[in-house]
Amino acid sequence: MRVILAEDSTLLREGLVRLLAEEGHEVLAAVGDGEALVEAVAAQEPDVVVVDVRMPPTHTDEGLRAALEIRRRRPDVKVLVLSQYVEKKYATELMSANVEGVGYLLKDRVAQVGDFLDALERVGAGGAAFDPEVVRQLLARTSHADPLTRLTSREREVLELMAQGLTNASIAQALHVSQSAVEKHVNALFDKLSLSHTAGYSRRVLAVLRYLGS
Repeated sequence: MRVILAEDSTLLREGLVRLLAEEGHEVLAAVGDGEALVEAVAAQEPDVVVVDVRMPPTHTDEGLRAALEIRRRRPDVKVLVLSQYVEKKYATELMSANVEGVGYLLKDRVAQVGDFLDALERVGAGGAAFDPEVVRQLLARTSHADPLTRLTSREREVLELMAQGLTNASIAQALHVSQSAVEKHVNALFDKLSLSHTAGYSRRVLAVLRYLGS
């Protein structure tokens, strides 16, 4: 894949450049702030951008705002956020617009290099990849909503895994239940949340995250 990196830590940025190159990806640019990222995407044709949340000059939310701008200008460009923080406002906006080709990982929770590379491949292929902690925090943000309180504990577990981008088969494996049981839970929670039936796991993640962001 053709990748552009945005990370203000020189050490981490150069490490990612080397890792991606070793995995056969082409790193078109590696920049240290959000403005430079937007300019690099405009000048190049990346498949995916990997971006931190907090970068110069204010070290608050420049990376996510740059990611949103890129998605508005170039919806074909995939975005993988790699950060230490969950910035709820812009994270919800990024995810609720269209999660096909969007991911959000927490640096401290990427236990293995393979986890990061798997997420990058999934996002690059048009899927979704969300850290479980990101999903939990967004779920907690809307825990006051009546429809969520109607879910059983198992349906809530399925919802969390579904929002991470997992397929029914993967959810069944994670919960040690049959795939048909997962399908029943999925149908039940969609009915309770008044969400439209959608095809493809990334589209149903989009439906869930649109609800969570409401």
